[in-house]
Amino acid sequence: MAGGRAGRTARRRRRRKRDGSIQTESLSHQQKYVRLMKFLHGRGFTSTPLQPALFSDTDRGLQTLQPIQPGGMLVSLPESCLLTTSMVLHSYLGPFLKSWKPRPSSLVALCVFLVCERHRGEASDWFPYIDVLPRSYCCPPYFTDTVMAVLPSGVRRRAEEQREGLQHLYAVHQDFFRSLQPVLSHPPEEVLTYEALRWAWCSINTRSVFMDRPSSSFLSGPDNYALAPFLDLLNHRPDVQVKAGFNRTTGCYEVRSISGVQRYHQAFINYGSHDNQRLLLEYGFVSSCNPHSVIYVEEDLLCELLRGDESLEEKMKFLRENSFLQNLTLSDEGPSWRLLTALRLLSPPRIPR
Repeated sequence: MAGGRAGRTARRRRRRKRDGSIQTESLSHQQKYVRLMKFLHGRGFTSTPLQPALFSDTDRGLQTLQPIQPGGMLVSLPESCLLTTSMVLHSYLGPFLKSWKPRPSSLVALCVFLVCERHRGEASDWFPYIDVLPRSYCCPPYFTDTVMAVLPSGVRRRAEEQREGLQHLYAVHQDFFRSLQPVLSHPPEEVLTYEALRWAWCSINTRSVFMDRPSSSFLSGPDNYALAPFLDLLNHRPDVQVKAGFNRTTGCYEVRSISGVQRYHQAFINYGSHDNQRLLLEYGFVSSCNPHSVIYVEEDLLCELLRGDESLEEKMKFLRENSFLQNLTLSDEGPSWRLLTALRLLSPPRIPR
């Protein structure tokens, strides 16, 4: 009642905010998540002990509705729910992809399908999934010039390489994009824009799961991308252990918790033993208290520290030619072997007294 004394729930909520504990809010009642679950159930997905929720520390994620025992199943997603190149090749894009030379890559096939399906809106069979995908991302193709300017030189160089690679991908596929006019309701240049390709590329790069699949004769390169609706709402935590992969016996992509999860807590997945630089470049975030964190020592810092050495240029050339200037790092355990080796080779000889 307005103006009345706050109830126990409100008082508990205020106490939780004061003591810094994590706040959660269920998203399962929202129309787009109801629609997503209906879409997945129609493709054979059964009940799950998880629900979409908003967390104060990680934003969107998946919350447990019951305790998950060690070894317990978090998600079991049938192959029919996975978005793969096989599904794309059997779609209206199949004839265009199969006849195009040189063969498009599996990544391009998935990107183009995502862009075309997003353009179709609610008419798309995949609309319930596309509707819950982020509208933009925080990885290098979305970095502004202002952000790029303040990155450490090594991170900036890798971010620039990623942006340039995507721009090249867009430029070299213009003829293929134009060939898709028969299945588009608008001119290809209005649908398959750089911004649309960037969104699709980042969706796949940050959210896909690995599936070991035989290469298609119609596509080039490895074919191991699969988009996994609902499952891709699981957030990364470096200290969490899970067993994840496609189970050929059940025909499902499964994620099991190794240590278990308490009821109403967030369930996590582990993307791998990645340091924060790799997490930022590949997924667009960093992880606090990351046991794999390292500090990268850049080439220009070494040159600055040793600029008085007359033979520095010759030493740096030797290190560069023998790939000793890559991945020079410091961690909680001390300098890496590569860094120690580089420093030994760069150290000036002792002057006899």
